[in-house]
Amino acid sequence: MPIKRVVAPRIDFSELRRELHLPDGYPDAALAEAAEAAATPLPATDRTDVPFVTVDPPTSRDLDQALHLSRRPGGYRVRYAIADVAAYVRPGGPLEAETWVRGQTVYLPDGKVPLHPTVLSEDAVSLLPDVDRAAVLWTIDLDADGAIAAVELERARVRSRAKLDYAGVQQAVDAGTAAEAVALLPEIGALLAARAAARGAVNLPLPEQEVEPAGDGWQLTLRAPLPVEEHNAQISLLTGMAAATLMLDGGVGLLRTMPPPRPEAVAKLRAAAASLGVTWPDGASVGAVVSSVDPAAPRGAAFLMQAAELLRGAGYTAFDGAGPEQTGHGGVGAPYAHVTAPLRRLADRYATEVCLALHEGREVPDWVREALPRLPKTMATTDRVASAAERGAVSLAEAVLLAHRVGETFEAGVLDVDDPAEAGAKPRPAGGTVAIDEPAVQARCVGELPLGERIPVRLAEADPKTRTVRFERP
Repeated sequence: MPIKRVVAPRIDFSELRRELHLPDGYPDAALAEAAEAAATPLPATDRTDVPFVTVDPPTSRDLDQALHLSRRPGGYRVRYAIADVAAYVRPGGPLEAETWVRGQTVYLPDGKVPLHPTVLSEDAVSLLPDVDRAAVLWTIDLDADGAIAAVELERARVRSRAKLDYAGVQQAVDAGTAAEAVALLPEIGALLAARAAARGAVNLPLPEQEVEPAGDGWQLTLRAPLPVEEHNAQISLLTGMAAATLMLDGGVGLLRTMPPPRPEAVAKLRAAAASLGVTWPDGASVGAVVSSVDPAAPRGAAFLMQAAELLRGAGYTAFDGAGPEQTGHGGVGAPYAHVTAPLRRLADRYATEVCLALHEGREVPDWVREALPRLPKTMATTDRVASAAERGAVSLAEAVLLAHRVGETFEAGVLDVDDPAEAGAKPRPAGGTVAIDEPAVQARCVGELPLGERIPVRLAEADPKTRTVRFERP
């Protein structure tokens, strides 16, 4: 699989940490509670006979999910074990309070800022291989066409047999030697993806632009997702849709919502496709065009990043009693909830507890009900911080890489043009967003820009101190 790497010199991310006010430790009381909680007894229900595996990046230790896929008469069985974080975090305690301050794990190239202390997130609660762990186990039966036939949910003791990574699973799948637990992943993943396309979902296989260590410096990597990553994502989406159905039927919960793409955004994307050499046949849907693009190619990556503008307005919607006005997620094409990453995301812990209560026919715990209306604001705040950290790290690397090339001319595709109606009371110079191929960078460009065309642009600024890259039209 193609991976584009551009090596940068030493980069200091400490200023970004200070700017975002990221914590550098836990309160003593939270650490003490976490250490004590690590000894929490495991559930009595034993599902350690199921040979689960985890599939994550090679260096990950905060393992939220383990899966096992199998056939059943007339379809498939998806077993998805999720780390049972709520069993280790006491409601009203100092550890819970600190997780509300953090909201989610924030990732930076020089180290992450975890939601939970590592004694839990990378040890006692993580679904590491060859040890028994507490999990919330989703068992989802599918018909032959991928439709949900039945859902079961329980707290259980599970044991992962192996910590797999995406590249290794892809190689094994290609060779026909995949482990039993994931051998059906391409088949089930493709079936679920086809169902998603039929209901109008917009799946963006966005390449990951990451800053990684490289000797004494750092490398900016543009890596296209492997097919098995997309298939694995479908299992998580399937579970999130099952959770949303439980909540909507039960009249209480927390959905991940997003409005459908705006027509004007689709029109802009169609224009940008021309500048990037992306074919858009007459009558083709956004999803069909997106799925035809090679995310490993710089121009394909730029198109997909522009397509991400279609999926704006994501948020969390809490409800208790009357159902919410908006229940759908424009990217998923159906109601959806976050329940599969509780080690890394606060909302999942509470949403999972709602699902367990509803499935078992009991009242949702008061501590969960009390938290639901507060979660959307908290998650919105921490989403902004996590996004700023990710984008800030990449912007810094881009500025460092291009700092010595100020004044050079590049060929660029015009992805977006400023809308004068959105300029506000203080107008700014005409411009928009362009994408260059080498290195694969998107940045602001000043000047009159022809949307949907390729033009020469001059690098006017690349300032690592302000993490700014700016082009101008000659």
